[in-house]
Amino acid sequence: MSQKIIFTTLIYLILAPLLWSQMPISASSPDGQIQVCIELFEAKPVYSIQLNGKQFLERSPLGLKTSIGDFAQDLAFKKSISNFISESYQLSKSKVSQVDYLANERIVKFTNANDDTLSMIFRISNNDVAFSYKIVAKDRNTKVKILAEATGFNLPDDVTSFITPQALPMSGWEQTKPSYEEEYTFNEALGTPSQYGVGYTFPALFKNAEKGWILISETGVDGSYPGARLGESDDAGLFPLVFPQEGENNSIGEIYAAMAMPAQTPWRTITLGRSLKPIVESTVVFDLVEQKYAPTQEYKMGRATWSWIVWQDNSINYEDQVEYIDLAASLNFEYVLIDNWWDATIGRDKMEDLVAYAQSKNVDVLLWYNSNGFWNNAPQTPQDLMNTAYKRQQEMAWLQKIGVKGLKIDFFGGDKQVMMQLYEDILTDANNYGLAITFHGCTLPRGWEKMYPNFVTSEAVRASENLIFTQDALDKHAYYSTILPFTRNPVAAMDFAPVFLNKRLSKDQKQGTLRSTSEAFELATAVLYFSPIQHFGLTPNNLKEQPEFVIDFLKKVPTVWDETIYIGGEPGDYAALARRKGAVWYLAVTNGEKKDKTLELNLPMFKGAKATLIYDTKDRTAATKPATINKNGTFTIKLYGEGGALLITK
Repeated sequence: MSQKIIFTTLIYLILAPLLWSQMPISASSPDGQIQVCIELFEAKPVYSIQLNGKQFLERSPLGLKTSIGDFAQDLAFKKSISNFISESYQLSKSKVSQVDYLANERIVKFTNANDDTLSMIFRISNNDVAFSYKIVAKDRNTKVKILAEATGFNLPDDVTSFITPQALPMSGWEQTKPSYEEEYTFNEALGTPSQYGVGYTFPALFKNAEKGWILISETGVDGSYPGARLGESDDAGLFPLVFPQEGENNSIGEIYAAMAMPAQTPWRTITLGRSLKPIVESTVVFDLVEQKYAPTQEYKMGRATWSWIVWQDNSINYEDQVEYIDLAASLNFEYVLIDNWWDATIGRDKMEDLVAYAQSKNVDVLLWYNSNGFWNNAPQTPQDLMNTAYKRQQEMAWLQKIGVKGLKIDFFGGDKQVMMQLYEDILTDANNYGLAITFHGCTLPRGWEKMYPNFVTSEAVRASENLIFTQDALDKHAYYSTILPFTRNPVAAMDFAPVFLNKRLSKDQKQGTLRSTSEAFELATAVLYFSPIQHFGLTPNNLKEQPEFVIDFLKKVPTVWDETIYIGGEPGDYAALARRKGAVWYLAVTNGEKKDKTLELNLPMFKGAKATLIYDTKDRTAATKPATINKNGTFTIKLYGEGGALLITK
């Protein structure tokens, strides 16, 4: 090697780190449409994102504040590593069954004043940007506290929001909030204060003017970290990522993360699209996580009858539950859900008899539990059995013995690390006893369908119980059907509990809230809303009142899917999604407005197919007729106000 080359190489090795520390580091998606820039700006790490050359996130802060040092400012660039990720995996209880994940990975390493290393790990797929932090200490450290994140999301000025405010701790009914059950903003300008002044929950949907859409969330949160949220935005549109509030869960537990070293944080996810298609179809929450333990059995998904949702507390008695077991059997449903107070109104001995009766009808039983008895005032029993290990395990052993197949556990009310650990402990123990788990009054699941094989679904939404509680919620039922498929449901299973065919939502139908949605609309929500176990709002009288084709649809409709495709719609207008199970496609369409509309939908998966159309009549009942989709795959559907339709291939 010549002296000139040696000298040039030495100069490069000396100066390169200095040059690189001043230069932005660029990374892009495999198709090149998403561009991410990571740089040091005023000695602080920042990132920005473009889609097709248009700004979707402006310079946004990165970094952590920890017990071993500050990793949010005065950092020195160390090096950058590039990798290509290509993985394929299967999902057994999701909106898709097969995922082929391709992403460019860029790991950017910085050191702080103590020479400890912070790695910022970016994964960029064709629709999503995700990032996580990893800390490695220079000297021996076995533990670290993540006191706060500097992470932020700086949105362009003309972005508008479709997001839910975070509730105050120990607020709401019997001090059970926060529980992810607030109403959404609609096209709200940035800088508008949140309803309670403490920011917003994930997921968060934003419209980037005419450029497209942005969905921000997180995944991979387990017992080693708290759940995060968006804080209040400033006038420039910067939303900081913040940890839970001090008062959550009756002030039990810390708001920060306490972790073993080396420590890696959950993933922050940003899904981008010119339309809502990438958001509806995204699998980013699963792409970045791994299954934590093997299932002890194959968990069965399916449909459930549920007396409480319409008949309420008084229905939790032996006789009414027999009626709902018989209803489930008549509809070929897999489950019946028996809700709160069953220990007092049915009793444990009679519950054994009830489970045996259900099994004789080829129906399995799911039972409700209160998560606790001391971090809120919710009085429903059974309680104080799921939050302590030995009690939980004793109870689950009994449940396994009598043949119960799953639990619905309610009233969590917080996102602290101690609460995330409780979720994980419940799931882990339940797997040992062959129990599937649904959570209510709870946090957003963050990749849990893949991480925990016996996790089924979570509420974490203003769900259908509100249709019973207030007329206002029922009046907004159709409108919300055009919000939830583009916000809450894309990132996780959502136990909304759809399909109400009673005109009045009460047992005698002489009182209670009055439904204005059509019956085709209600049937469409069985497909539009995704939950691996779907709890239906049906009542025994529906068997006699509904025509045979409606009952036939309910007997056959799947709850897990091989494929999900966005067809059309936007918040406040309409929603149209197509889902496939095996060789059969289901198209679900709902009209979020009171006015009639005619939609011409592009359905390439239906090209030339013979199908069955379920549609609205003028009197709001459902009708059916055969339909043939033309060779172009276009199909015209007329929707009445607050109406809907289903198209099912033969």
